[in-house]
Amino acid sequence: MEENNSSPKSTLSAHMNKQATDNSQMEQERPESSDLSCVSMATERSKTEPIYFNNVSPESQIQRKLHGPGPSQANRESMESVRSKDHPIQFKQREPTGNENQVDQETPEPHQPCLVSTFAESPEESKDEPTEPKTRGHSLLEMLARISTFSNQRSETDRDHKEHLDSVFKVIEDDIISFVRTELQKMKNMLSPQGSGCLIVDDKTAGDEEQRSGNRDAFLKITLNFLKRRNEEQLADSLQNKTQVAICQVKLKSSLAKRCQYLFEGNSWRGKLTSMNQIYTELYVTKQEKGEVNNEHEVQQSEAASLKPDDPETTVSCEDVFKPGRDDQIRTLVTKGAAGIGKTLLTQKYTLDWAEGKANNYIQFIFPFTFRELNLLKSQNITLVGLIHEFFPEIKKAGICNFEEFQIVFIFDGLDELQPPLDFHHAPILTDVTQPSSVHMILVNLIRGKLLPSARLWITTRPAAVHQIPIQYVDSETEIKGFTDQRKEEYFRKRFQDKEEASKLISHIGASRSLHTMCHIPVFCWITATVLDQVLKDKEKTELPKTLTELYIHFLAVQVKQDNAKYQKKVLTDSIWNSETEKIFLAMGKLAFEQLEKRNLLFYEEDLKEYGIDINTASAYPGVFTETFKEESILSQKRLFCFVHRSIQEFLAALYVFLVFMKAGDNLVRRSRSALQPESKFKQFYQSAVDKALESPDGYLDMFTRFLLGLSLKTNQDLLQGLLKKTKNVPQVQKMLVQHIKKNIRDCPDAEKSIRMFHWLNELNDHSLEEEIRLYLSGEVLEKELTSSQWSALTFVLLSSQKVFDVFDFKRFSKSNEALMWLAPVVKVSKKSLLCSCNLSQRTSTHLVPVLTAENSFLRELDLSDNDLHDEGVDLLSYGLRNPKCKLKVLSLSGCLVTEKGCAYLASALISNPSYLRELDLSFNHPGGSGLDVFTAGLKDPNWKLKTLNWDHCGKHRLNPSPQRFFLEQILDPGTANRNLMLSPDNKQVKVVKEEQPYADHPERFDTWKQVLCTNGLTGRCYWEVRWKGTVRIGLTYKGIRRKGESDECCIGGNDQSWALSCSPQSFTAWHNNTPTAVKLLENTNANTLGVYLDWSAGTVSFYLLLRRASIPKKSHLHTFQTTFTEPLYAAFGFEQTQELDDESSLVYLIQVE
Repeated sequence: MEENNSSPKSTLSAHMNKQATDNSQMEQERPESSDLSCVSMATERSKTEPIYFNNVSPESQIQRKLHGPGPSQANRESMESVRSKDHPIQFKQREPTGNENQVDQETPEPHQPCLVSTFAESPEESKDEPTEPKTRGHSLLEMLARISTFSNQRSETDRDHKEHLDSVFKVIEDDIISFVRTELQKMKNMLSPQGSGCLIVDDKTAGDEEQRSGNRDAFLKITLNFLKRRNEEQLADSLQNKTQVAICQVKLKSSLAKRCQYLFEGNSWRGKLTSMNQIYTELYVTKQEKGEVNNEHEVQQSEAASLKPDDPETTVSCEDVFKPGRDDQIRTLVTKGAAGIGKTLLTQKYTLDWAEGKANNYIQFIFPFTFRELNLLKSQNITLVGLIHEFFPEIKKAGICNFEEFQIVFIFDGLDELQPPLDFHHAPILTDVTQPSSVHMILVNLIRGKLLPSARLWITTRPAAVHQIPIQYVDSETEIKGFTDQRKEEYFRKRFQDKEEASKLISHIGASRSLHTMCHIPVFCWITATVLDQVLKDKEKTELPKTLTELYIHFLAVQVKQDNAKYQKKVLTDSIWNSETEKIFLAMGKLAFEQLEKRNLLFYEEDLKEYGIDINTASAYPGVFTETFKEESILSQKRLFCFVHRSIQEFLAALYVFLVFMKAGDNLVRRSRSALQPESKFKQFYQSAVDKALESPDGYLDMFTRFLLGLSLKTNQDLLQGLLKKTKNVPQVQKMLVQHIKKNIRDCPDAEKSIRMFHWLNELNDHSLEEEIRLYLSGEVLEKELTSSQWSALTFVLLSSQKVFDVFDFKRFSKSNEALMWLAPVVKVSKKSLLCSCNLSQRTSTHLVPVLTAENSFLRELDLSDNDLHDEGVDLLSYGLRNPKCKLKVLSLSGCLVTEKGCAYLASALISNPSYLRELDLSFNHPGGSGLDVFTAGLKDPNWKLKTLNWDHCGKHRLNPSPQRFFLEQILDPGTANRNLMLSPDNKQVKVVKEEQPYADHPERFDTWKQVLCTNGLTGRCYWEVRWKGTVRIGLTYKGIRRKGESDECCIGGNDQSWALSCSPQSFTAWHNNTPTAVKLLENTNANTLGVYLDWSAGTVSFYLLLRRASIPKKSHLHTFQTTFTEPLYAAFGFEQTQELDDESSLVYLIQVE
C-alpha cells in the first residue's frame, strides 16, 4: 500500500531522498552492514552535531529522515554517514559493547542541539513503520527556521573562535618579542667591552632562571645560527663561550642559595632548620688595624666587645666588606672573631645575598671553602683548578679552567682550624693554576698573589691565628664582635614570639652580668634561649639560671631530655642522669679536658674512638657535638667533630675533673692523688685549680676554673643528682676558697687579672667586696683611701655597669698614680677620660700605654692637663701613641712641663701613626721655636690627621709649679670702675678714694657698689695673684652682673652669677648667691697675698693663701667652688659699702708672676 501512495508528502520525500543519495555517492565507499536499521542509524547520528562537523548538508539529512532510502541503499548510506563522523571531536566517549544496538538507542546529551532527534521515531513506532518517520506535528517552516538558527550560531561561533585565536596569538607574539629583546640585550651586555659577562637575572630567582633555561638554550641556537649566516663567527664563538659561563653562574648561584638559605642552630647536620633571612640578625663588625693580636681569653675579649659599638665610621656591613673606604683596592681581607661569634654566619649571609642577586652583582663567582674540609686533602697533590672543580661540580661541568678573566671571591673559613699552620717562609713560588701541588702551597700562593692575582680572598679566623698570614699580604682586617645590645634583643624577640615571654627573658639576661656578656656571642644566645625556653615550659617552675655553671648544667639536661625522648624512647619521667649518661659524659669530658690542655678544639673520628665514644653516641647529642662534612664530594668519607662552642668543651672538662675527684679522689689538675682528710683534700683540689689558672698569662683556663668552682656549690650539685651518688657540701671549703681568691686579688698587681677573679667569686655567690664598694659609691666623693682589693672591686663594679663611659672623671675617685693603676681598665672603656689636675707624675704614662695600645680600647679623648709629666712622661706616652692600635683623637697636655724635647717625642709618634690624632693641646708649656716648627710642618702633611694645634700662652715661665704655670696677666677695666675707685696708670692697682673720679659715662660702670672688673673674658685654665689691704672681695663674675643700684644683686658673690672670697686681716669668707661659707685657717698669719686659679672646663675656682717661710714659697688652700660654667668669667674686685673713703684704707694690687 505504501508504494501506491502518491501524496505531496511522498513526492517531497522522494525528492529529498534523491538529493541524499547523490550526496552519499560523493563520499568514499565503506563496507556495508545490513545489521543496522535505518532508524537506529538516524538515532546514532542524532547524538552529534553534523551541521558543524560533517560534509553532508542539513537538507540531505532532513530528506533522509522524512522518506528514507530503499532498504539496501538506506543501510549503505546510513553506514557511510555514521562512519564519516569526525570521531576525534565527539563530545562523549563510550566503551564498545557486544550489542551496539543498545548504544544506538541512547538519547542525545541535553546540551547538544540535535535537529534530527525531533523527527526520530520511538523504538515501538519503528517496529511497525520502519521507513516512515513521524513529524509529531512540526511544519516544514519550523524545521527550516531551526536550520537557519543553527547556521547563524555556527557563524557566530566561528567568528568568536577566530577572535579568540587572534587575541591569544597577539599575546604570544608580544611575549616572544619581549623575550627576544631581553635575551638579545643580555647577549649584547655580555659581549660589550664594558659588560661584566654576567647573566642578569632580572628580578627572578635562580630557580626561575633554570625553568627558562630551555627557552634560552633554544634561542641561543637560533641567534648563533643567524650570526654565522652573517659570517660573524668570532661573535658567535664569544657569545657561546660567555653564555655557557653565565649559565654556569646561574647554576652555581642556585646551588649556593640552597646550601646557605638555612641555618642549623646548635649542629650542622641534624638540628632545627631555620631560614637565614628570617633569623639572621646583623652582626657588629669593625675595621681593625692590620696585625693586631689579642692574647686574652675569648670570653674576656667578648666582655670588652660587649660594651658599646665603636665610632660609626669604623663599622662595616656584611655586603660592604670588600669596599676599600679610604684604603686602596682590597684583595685579601682577614676577619677575626672569637668562637661562635658569627664568622661562618657572616660569610654564609654574604654568599646567600650574592646568590639571590641582592648584593655584589659585579662578582661572577664566589667559591666558599672551609679549612676543616681542606685539612682532609692535606696529603694529596691537586691543582687549583682541580680544587675548584672538586668542590664546585657546576664549574667542572661547564669546563671552565681559566679564571683570570672573571671577578672571583674565594672564601676560606676557619684559618685557626688548618693543620699544620701555613708556612710562608719555606713554601716555593707557584704561579700555574694547572700545576699539581699540596693544598698548603696553593693557599700560600693564593694569599701571596702569585696564583690568580685578580681574585679576592676572604679569610676568617679566631684571633690567635691571625699572625699566620704576614701583614704585607693583608689589605684589610675586620673583627666580628657579635651582637650589640640592640641586636641581641632583636634575636630573642625573633626566637620567642610571645612578647611578654621575650621581655621577661631579656630582662633576666640583663640582670646577670655573666649572661649579658656572653649573649653577645650568637651561639651563646642560642644556648641561653634553649635553656630558658625549656625552664619556662618546666611544670616544676624552676628558677631561671643566673650563673654560667647553672646555665650549662641546665643546657646539658635539656640535651639529654630531648634526645632520650626522641631517639631512645625514654619516658620523660625517668631520671636523666643515670649510668648510661654518666658513661657518655665521662667519655666526652675526658676528651674535652685532655684536648683542652693541648689547646685542641677539633677532633676526627679516630679521636672519638680513642676515647671510647661511638659516632652514633656523639650524634645523639647534637647540642653538644657538631659535625661538618661535605656529602657531595669525596671529603664525606672522613668526618670532623668539634664542640658547638669552646665554653661547652670547658664546662664538660670541668665536669669530668669534678666527677673524677668526687668518685676516686684523683686531682687531675695537678695529676696527683691525695690521702689527706676530706676537708683538706677539697681545699687542695680547688686551690690547685685557682693557682694553675693564675699561672696562665692569657687566661686560657679561666673559664674552666670558673665552672669548676661553680660545681663546688651544693645547689649546682643537686642539679646533677644521678651523676653524683651523694652531694657534698663543705661550707668551710667554700669560705676558704673565697678568702684564697680575695688574697690573690689583693696581691695581684694586674687589674685585668683581678677582674677575672671577681667572676670566680660570682660563681661562688660571693659579692661582699662589691657590696663594700657600693657603700663607698653611695657618697658624692670617696674620702677614705681604698685598699688594693677594694680598688679591684671598684673597677669590677664600674665595669659591671655594662656601658661605655662617655666621660670618666678620675678625680671623682682619687688623685694618685696608684689609683690610676687599678682604674686603668675603666679608662679603657671610656670615650673621654679626665685625668687633669690629679697630681699625676711621669709614672702615670706606664699605666696609660697599655690602655692606648689595647685592641678593645674605646678611649678617644684624653685630658692630662696640669700634671707634672715632664718630657720623660711624654716620652713614655709616645710609645703608646705611635702604636697603630692607638686610635686617640684628642690629647691635652696643657701645663705638663713639656719642652722642645718632649715635642720631638710627640712628633716622632705622630709620624709613625698619623692616622688618628686630630687635636693636640700644648698650651702653657715651653716647646720653643724648634718644637713648634715640627708640628707646623706636620699640619701641612696630607698624611697627618692633625687639624688643631694649640700652643697659646707658651714660654719659659710655664715650667713653674702648678698652678703658677697657668699665670695670665689681668688688666683692670676703667669702663667698669666705680667713680670712688682710682686706678693706677697701668691699670694694675685700684684703691678707694673720697673724690669721685672724672670717668666718662659707661653702661657697664658700677654706679653704687665700689667694684671693678678686668678686661679679659676667661675660659680654660687661668691663674693670677693679688696683694690686698683692708677688707676686699676678690672673685669672678659673668658679664651680665647688675651694675646699677644698691641691691645685693650688684655685689660680687651676692648673686648666682658670681663667686668671691671676702678677705680681711682676721678672716676669710666664701660667697656665692649671697650665701656665706666660713673658711677655717690652719694657722694664724699676716699674709696678704692671694692666688686665684680658674679651671673653667672642670668648673672650679680655687683660692690659695701665699706664704713664705725661710724664703721658700708655700701655698695654703683656702676654698674651692665647684660648679658648671656656661659663659666666660671676668676677674672682679670690690670693697665694702661701709668702707670709709680713706685714700690708704683699702687697695688691691695685681702682681706680675715671673
